[in-house]
Amino acid sequence: MLISIGPNHKNISQLDSVDKYKFLYLRRFLKWKDRLDVESCISELEQIKKVALKCYNDNLATDIVENLSEMLLLDGCFVVEFIREDYQKEEKEDDIITLKWMKNQVCRDMLLENQLPFFVLLILYRMTVRPTEENFLYMVRETLLDTFPKVKFIPKSEIQGVITERFDHLLDVVHMFCRPSGEKVEQNMDANTQNQCCKISFCGNMSLKLSKEIPPHLKFWQCYHIPTARELFDAGVSFSKIGCVEEDKEDTTSLFDITFEKGLMKIPCFAIEDTMETFMRNMIAFEQHTSKELYPYFSNYAHLMTQLIGSHRDVNFLRQNKIILEDMGDDKEVASIFKKLSDGVALTELLYIKECSKLTQHCEKPWNQMKASLKHNYFQSPWAGASTMAAITLLVLTVIQTVLPFTGYVNK
Repeated sequence: MLISIGPNHKNISQLDSVDKYKFLYLRRFLKWKDRLDVESCISELEQIKKVALKCYNDNLATDIVENLSEMLLLDGCFVVEFIREDYQKEEKEDDIITLKWMKNQVCRDMLLENQLPFFVLLILYRMTVRPTEENFLYMVRETLLDTFPKVKFIPKSEIQGVITERFDHLLDVVHMFCRPSGEKVEQNMDANTQNQCCKISFCGNMSLKLSKEIPPHLKFWQCYHIPTARELFDAGVSFSKIGCVEEDKEDTTSLFDITFEKGLMKIPCFAIEDTMETFMRNMIAFEQHTSKELYPYFSNYAHLMTQLIGSHRDVNFLRQNKIILEDMGDDKEVASIFKKLSDGVALTELLYIKECSKLTQHCEKPWNQMKASLKHNYFQSPWAGASTMAAITLLVLTVIQTVLPFTGYVNK
């Protein structure tokens, strides 16, 4: 099931079958307030029609432009009511909320191509909001919280005071939710962003600009290329998973909390689910093409993980270390997903520059590789270690037994 949201898929006949849900949600929306009807809602949306049109490309069909207010009402009410009803957890007669797979599908579709300007959703929500009702951003957070694998949202306390008008679309909101906890939200509003909010497309050619934060000893090539997970393991790097995939109030781990210190690389665990690739692609496309000042967390994450996952063997290695959970796809498929995610990604800011620097320095030390080779080949298990120690002891005793007669002869 695919639900079209916004004008870009309006003429696709396969999507007509789900319109019944939109009209159902529209009727529920109108019941929130007395004397609220379709005509009054369209009249209010007509006032912002010109602003909304600037959020889309100029090649919209004439009939879509003429009926834009009606489309914004029908699709906008569907999104607002879906979020509101899922947040309230009330039993309804449709399957969208009650069936988890269908809910996840709708959440995914709401983020495709960033179809509705966020200010339209706010206008519709404020038409029907009640004094006791929660902040709309809270509702969005709770609805999308468990939809995407290992995307840790910031706590509700950090949403307080955020200016809702600063967001271009739902994807922009979710990007803010995904930032590392404790980081300050940029409140400045860019006057030009509203005109670009639904014009995002996927990335072009790849270019990596040199960051000012790059240490002098770390060359450009080293920032761009780090060894794969298996190669790092052969160089003495240990891997450890941190965090958990399911929502846990005590787990503050973010997807981006990848660190390397004293030979140990810690990576938050995550699940490969059918929504992950689409979600990551949309986030990366948003970071690459937005005119807003955003830190490219997802672009950096995809780049680093692509370096670590050079082949299906690296995926298998990360599975063995419980970093990638066994939810979907074989190892080759997962490796292919990450390779496609980083295609065409431009990095102008490097989130993992310190980790790259420390990894490079670690791998350049011959002793680390020798020590790792000794450990992997001769101390891989307790029995192998015991056999190795027995052989070393026997060798030492043999040397002593050989040397002692000569020392006695010299003393004479």
